[in-house]
Amino acid sequence: MTIPPADLAVGTFSEHPPWLVEPAALRWRIGLDRIRARTRAEVPRLTRARRFPPLRRLAGTARHLGVPIAHWALTDRRRGRQVSRRGLSRRLRQASERLGPTYIKLAQIISAGEGLFPEELVSELKRCRDRVPPEPWDDVCRVVEEELGRPLEEVFATFDRTPLAAASIAQVHVATLVTGEEVVAKVQRPQVAELVGRDLAMMSWLAPALVGRIPVASLANPPALVELFADTISEELDFRLEAENMLDVARMLAELGQRQFVVPRPHPELVTRRLLVMERLSGFAFDDVAGMKGAGVDTEAVVRTGMIAFLEGAMLHGIFHGDLHGGNLFVQPDGRTALLDYGITGRLDEPRRLAFLRLLMASITNDVQTELAALRDLGALPADADLAAVTRDLRLDQPAIDPTSLTGDELVAELRRVVKALLGYGARLPKELMLFVKNMVFLDGAIATLAPDLDLFAEIGNVAAHFATAHGERLSHDIGLDSRAVQVDLTGVKAGFGVTPETEGLTYRELQQRRDVIRSRFGERHPGGRARIRRRARGED
Repeated sequence: MTIPPADLAVGTFSEHPPWLVEPAALRWRIGLDRIRARTRAEVPRLTRARRFPPLRRLAGTARHLGVPIAHWALTDRRRGRQVSRRGLSRRLRQASERLGPTYIKLAQIISAGEGLFPEELVSELKRCRDRVPPEPWDDVCRVVEEELGRPLEEVFATFDRTPLAAASIAQVHVATLVTGEEVVAKVQRPQVAELVGRDLAMMSWLAPALVGRIPVASLANPPALVELFADTISEELDFRLEAENMLDVARMLAELGQRQFVVPRPHPELVTRRLLVMERLSGFAFDDVAGMKGAGVDTEAVVRTGMIAFLEGAMLHGIFHGDLHGGNLFVQPDGRTALLDYGITGRLDEPRRLAFLRLLMASITNDVQTELAALRDLGALPADADLAAVTRDLRLDQPAIDPTSLTGDELVAELRRVVKALLGYGARLPKELMLFVKNMVFLDGAIATLAPDLDLFAEIGNVAAHFATAHGERLSHDIGLDSRAVQVDLTGVKAGFGVTPETEGLTYRELQQRRDVIRSRFGERHPGGRARIRRRARGED
């Protein structure tokens, strides 16, 4: 009988450990609470309002963005809509790579917005997840040796010079320790902290000027968005904090009994501010549906388990992986999902965790007032917001409008009405809610890839039933909700999808068809759109 590794008691790690994790014995964890607090305390300084921008960085940004956009306007823009979009997307990706870490991080966030941003842009910016031009080998070697305090050869028997992946803050290399373990080494890019500081200074100067000028930017709250970047990127610059995030998420998943996830073990000694050596895991890329099915993996179960674990982590433990995307996870042949890259991890204090829990439960019981109150407690609405007035102005107390029944002009008018009403109440997207929504967008795309025929309403009902049966006592203790009395009412959820309360089922494939109709309606408003409508009416198109 095989004895399981002892550290499975403290985390959802692999069953074949290259070493064991003993949290109390990890020297690199000493003082991390102070380091995390000090890093967060730096955010106000990094994002303070500035009277003047850093001129050299401003000039460089304008050059790297302005020249390719001007070239696009003179060439691809005149070659048809599809060529135009591809050309602009490619130039924006190249400009982001030249501008460095902060802009690459922006590109990564946009690349997770499948369904929100144009397909061409999302597809192009996915390259910024792990295919950014790498640093020269000499620079990589210098960083490793500075962090180790000794020659690279004394620690690594092999160290691939070509990175396995290269992203905004760091690049990852396959290596073998002199003791024989196969690992991956995450190495921070040189001068990245200095570059991020300059970019944040420029963004902090620009952000206040955008408030009230662009409706969507106002809703996102540009200064708060810059603060989000500063908060997340600052923590990403210290790999000891990332390694601690790995341990915390692994422990949370173990406590939830979510053994369908695997977190790589950080090395007991080889973790520093700019170097993170960890266990190497392997598996199928998240979009390799054929490979998974060929190995007998239930792709619907992968999505279902991922959704439940993500919600449980946020609602019950106040912690969740904050940067889900296809480059940060893969599926092992046994169906378990390996989670990678913990630089961005959502952490909720107790009041906000309870607000998230109330938000989830209210959404599946169609309790609009409790949903709004939870959003207010999360900071999405002002503390003194009149929730009854918000309900009335957003027409949340009225039957949902089917967006596919509206013309392009009517869709835009409805969108403007909602945005104007939200801005009037001072709505914004706080950091944790931004990360949560971004992850939900990714999971939305994951369903499209792995389980397009999944009945969304049935799955939401299953999630609700899981929470009631598995966590009924916790729900009662935290928010005074008797799980036996929970009545699932998906009226509000169906309204969010733009379907009538009578709709019994909706697969993701059907939802995507509805979205395609809506996108086409918006497209009809572009220059030449009405002409296309007239041509179709005459049978010429």
